[in-house]
Amino acid sequence: MTNDNSQPPMAWRYCGNQIKLWRTQAEVSREELADEAGYAAEYVKSMEQGRRRPTVHLLQVADQVCGAHGMLTAAKEYLQPERFPSYSAEYMRCEADAVALSFYQAQLIPGLLQTEEYMRRLMEERWPPLDRETVEQRITSRLERQALLDKESVTFSFIISEAVLRYPIGTGEEHKHQLHRLLKAGERRNVTLQILRLGGGVSPALSGSFVLLETAEHDRLAYEEGHLGGVLCADPDRVSSVSRKFALLHQKAMDHEESARFIRKLTEEQ
Repeated sequence: MTNDNSQPPMAWRYCGNQIKLWRTQAEVSREELADEAGYAAEYVKSMEQGRRRPTVHLLQVADQVCGAHGMLTAAKEYLQPERFPSYSAEYMRCEADAVALSFYQAQLIPGLLQTEEYMRRLMEERWPPLDRETVEQRITSRLERQALLDKESVTFSFIISEAVLRYPIGTGEEHKHQLHRLLKAGERRNVTLQILRLGGGVSPALSGSFVLLETAEHDRLAYEEGHLGGVLCADPDRVSSVSRKFALLHQKAMDHEESARFIRKLTEEQ
């Protein structure tokens, strides 16, 4: 989901506009370009308007169909995320278009798996406080974002620290609802949920939470968020380092079935 208060990146808007200009000059209709690229015309329109990141595939097809002689494909390097932007809006845009997402969470339930009660507690008890309008807007946006889980062609892998499940946010009943929400999400065919038990000495888990994303074009990104904002990283070496951390955490965590039994046992203790 995009952030309603932020404009799409200038690079998206500029490249999309260039595609439209070259297409118009070549007297190629949007529908014709869409057919050549194998996209829906509305999808091409959203990229031309800069609301979605123009894909490398569309740039390549448009370059050939419109006779741009490399002028359009030259833009692809400018469409990569900045290595260290200090905000999360671009992450949300990339998340919405990803084909695979892998989460490690050491402190909180991942946003895609939170109940409304859980996220409301987080928003309302945040310090410094948020105004009521902002709280409601953010809760609505997060709930809408959870629709991503319905995209069965997208795979989601969640590794959550045991400490997160043993540290309730809200009342005991609210915590129980949250645990049931995890169990329900874990029943989806496109979701893998694992619990990382406490203990085990030094491990990548101590480095904090992160998300790995894979785009439809198989680009890999990593995202981390802290007190001073978010960092979306496209640098191959850094992303590889985070990917290897996730692989080790995946080995150390309980498997999907064992994790479900563990969560179910916790619900019985509430």
